[in-house]
Amino acid sequence: MSDDKNAGPRRRPTISDVAQRAGVSKGLVSFALNDRPGVNVDTRERILRTAAEMGWTPDLRARSLSTNRSFALGMVLQRDTDIVAGDPFFPAFIAGVERELSEAGQVLVLASVPDAAVEAEAYRKLAADRRVDGVFLADLRVGDERIALVESLGLDAVTLGHPDVPSHFPAVSVDDIGGVVATVEHLVELGHRSLAHVSGSPDMLHARSRRGAFERACAEHGVRGRVVDADFSAREGAEATRALLADAAHRPTAITYSNDLMALAGVAVAQRQGLSVPRDLSIAGFDDSDLARYVYPSLSSVATDAVEWGSAAARALLASVAHTVVEDVELAPARLVPRESTGPAPRVHPSSAASDGGSG
Repeated sequence: MSDDKNAGPRRRPTISDVAQRAGVSKGLVSFALNDRPGVNVDTRERILRTAAEMGWTPDLRARSLSTNRSFALGMVLQRDTDIVAGDPFFPAFIAGVERELSEAGQVLVLASVPDAAVEAEAYRKLAADRRVDGVFLADLRVGDERIALVESLGLDAVTLGHPDVPSHFPAVSVDDIGGVVATVEHLVELGHRSLAHVSGSPDMLHARSRRGAFERACAEHGVRGRVVDADFSAREGAEATRALLADAAHRPTAITYSNDLMALAGVAVAQRQGLSVPRDLSIAGFDDSDLARYVYPSLSSVATDAVEWGSAAARALLASVAHTVVEDVELAPARLVPRESTGPAPRVHPSSAASDGGSG
């Protein structure tokens, strides 16, 4: 009987092991595995094949010590952890990032912080401890101070969107405006003349962009367009919906939201108040998460490819860390996906209903 079960954990193969089996020097193996010039095609293929057969993977600690790099990228989110966990955008975006990092033998360091002061300190610690080589700057804000801070810390970065302050970092962006305009036009074509928009945090550039696009589109079509600020959370999406539906004099027949999470909370509030979606109230979201397709009624939403956004941002940041010149990346623009939650405007404006008093 074999004693393998008592032999302890199997030792991971090293570059020396690969070199011995491939019949070449350690230096040649290092050049091949790091895709450096000086190795002929046949030898490189033999080394890579041998490494794969042996299950060789890079030792990030050794690589970090020898190259003065961490082989990790970071993202710090100044959002409530419940919002990060509940908003489908972030898991999809991170999945796209991880897809690229796993192939590159790197890792993502993710942190959620409560305010700007803690966020700034998090960036300083990441740089001081050399825990990451670069960072993703998400949720760009008006006059965003993180741009100058991260640059002063010597970190590479990619911004998700175009900042409104000078930046030397490449931007990976999606044009939101077309999707918002298409949503307003869709609702106007359905006969709606009293619209509302539940926006995201007013200090975030993408929330402002969507709000501005909504207001301009409503003005161009000569319809009423009211805006209520929220924070992208289901809780505030529900509260904003209650406030809009309680205003009997200016009650909208259609509400658009700056993300799907708030829109789904809005559907729940409306239904608890006895309203039918979309017969009495049309609702549209933003991000086109998987959940939007499967709830009832299915949610009309503006689609962006969050997974591809994450992958594109990771590729750009990896290239920047490798000292490659990276141009701004413009991804496919957002587009409206109409579903069951939007329909013709009610012929008779629904009467006011009492608030359900729940949390939504």
